[in-house]
Amino acid sequence: MDKKKLTQKTSWFWKWFLNSQVVVALIIVLLLLLITLVFTKVSYIFEPVGQFFAIVGLPIVIAGILYYLMNPVVNFLEKKGVKRSIAIILLFVVVVALIIWGIVVIIPQIREQLSSMLKSLPGYFDTISDKASEIFKDPSFEPFQQHIDNSLQKLLESLTETAQNISRVTLQGLGSVVSTLATVVIALITAPIILFFLLKDGDQLVPYVLKLLPTKMRKPSLRVMTEMNSQLASYIRGQLTVAFAVAVMFIIGFSLVGMNYAITLGILAGVLNLIPYLGSFLAMVPVVFIALVTGPIMLVKVIIVFTIEQTIEGRIVSPLVLGNQLEIHPVTIMFVLLTAGKIFGIAGVILGIPFYAVAKVIAIHVFEWYKGVSNLYEEDDTTKTPVDD
Repeated sequence: MDKKKLTQKTSWFWKWFLNSQVVVALIIVLLLLLITLVFTKVSYIFEPVGQFFAIVGLPIVIAGILYYLMNPVVNFLEKKGVKRSIAIILLFVVVVALIIWGIVVIIPQIREQLSSMLKSLPGYFDTISDKASEIFKDPSFEPFQQHIDNSLQKLLESLTETAQNISRVTLQGLGSVVSTLATVVIALITAPIILFFLLKDGDQLVPYVLKLLPTKMRKPSLRVMTEMNSQLASYIRGQLTVAFAVAVMFIIGFSLVGMNYAITLGILAGVLNLIPYLGSFLAMVPVVFIALVTGPIMLVKVIIVFTIEQTIEGRIVSPLVLGNQLEIHPVTIMFVLLTAGKIFGIAGVILGIPFYAVAKVIAIHVFEWYKGVSNLYEEDDTTKTPVDD
């Protein structure tokens, strides 16, 4: 009898142990960490694979982004009776024409504004330095004058040391720069070729992959792939559309208030807007700096432009274009941006959110599959609460 009770208690313990979501999650995390540890011990085996993806990764990413932008247009033309290959060629011609127009019209203005901005930077720093000196010469700052002078001296030494380090690293990294330029050139040459075949035969990729999977896995795998594709397509199209709208709004706004370098600063704001939540504020740093030097009235005008842009973007553009497609909490986005940026740099900041969205889809479906096959999350009489009854 005692043995029977002991067996029942043991059985109940293991049932509770395996039925605990926290315990199962900890076990899964432990297994993942063990797998990671094993891979770190044999990482040299995968170095050729890493080198391969380092070469083909950039053109594939470029082609993938352009695919999600251009595929809806190709599908629309195909529905109108245009052959798919001809539609792709026509779209390529239009894109090349737009690029040539940008090189002829936009690039010279950006180059001129950048050149003027770089020439004006020393004057901007001198102006700010003079204004700061005037402020600190006020009698009310006299008790802190020694401390302020020491702080400014340390700041100057720090900036000088940083500039020297940057110069040294730049000279040492010339080989790396050449290698990076070669990678970019290869990507720009191969990405259009990859993009053409993605647009032409992209719809056949998923059925081909499904044929390689066991029969019972094909339907759930199709659901996962479809949802992943939907998440990526919505994010990429939405973010690029919003970034373009932000660039146009800032260019118009800065031009109307008479801000210097309106086109360059507007395009910079659009590019930085690809970083969720932080992009527009980062773009305002050089704008506020230039406005401060120009005068307090310009600073007020810039703040008004920024406020109007944020209102239009937050109330109209983003909800209309993006909606709530990803369903990711803002705090989660901040953690993803910080982590991805720390590990992968700028590429991680830009691509971290879509990769997280894809990983989230896979994790949700894997957990749903685990719940179904384990039968550990089915409610029974022992797990029901009085509210359930």
